[in-house]
Amino acid sequence: MTDGPVLVTVEGHIATLTLNVPDKRNAMSEEMTDAFPEAVASIAAQPDVRAVIVTGNGTSFCAGGDLDFLHTGDRNVVALREKMTTFYPKFLTLLDLDVPTIAAINGPAIGAGLCLALMCDMRVADQDAPMGMTFVRIGIHPGMMATALALRAVSHTWAAELFYTGRIVTGAEALHMGLVNRAVPKDRLMAETQALAEQVAANGPIALRYVKQGMKELFRDAAEKASAWEGYAQPVTMATEDVQEGLKAVRERRPGNFQGR
Repeated sequence: MTDGPVLVTVEGHIATLTLNVPDKRNAMSEEMTDAFPEAVASIAAQPDVRAVIVTGNGTSFCAGGDLDFLHTGDRNVVALREKMTTFYPKFLTLLDLDVPTIAAINGPAIGAGLCLALMCDMRVADQDAPMGMTFVRIGIHPGMMATALALRAVSHTWAAELFYTGRIVTGAEALHMGLVNRAVPKDRLMAETQALAEQVAANGPIALRYVKQGMKELFRDAAEKASAWEGYAQPVTMATEDVQEGLKAVRERRPGNFQGR
């Protein structure tokens, strides 16, 4: 796939999946959402691929979900639940790949964008790249399997700080937390990621796939519970007045004045 909102290239045993809407900071538009599963499937269909790099074109990794539909003030929980339960699974297909995956976080990875990075087995970040689980800053419960993915990567205490404060951390701080494997200067990011991918791909492909499958099995229970709870809780919070205040606060670049309604 050489054009469109998601690109796939393969060189040797390494595939690279690139989010390709740089003018929108690679936010998860409807077009990207529809294209993503096909891109993942095209990688899965290539038996010689032994490692996958996921990154963003331009200055951002992924700015997160496109929240324009929240501006309408829709308070129908059932409709919101249906919308989100068709949106998230298309990106969660990344978890189904049976070879190791590495996120090259080249810029902001925010909300669902950080979740996408956390779907990968490993992460290499620009040391200055902003990252955050910013859901509560607009008054909504995390989605995209965020709770399970974060707790797979870091301790409960670090995950709690990320979720409860919604604050932004840099790649360097994310390394301290254990959220990423490496934090490097921006001009070294892709070289470092490529070197890690080559180290992985040099190993026995049958062993790699079995190890990946075993790790997926260990994660399965947490993933199912997180999806069930988030599928219930997020639409409920999305239907609140607090969300409209949170979105207004983001537009006006000020803290939200939440009333718990």
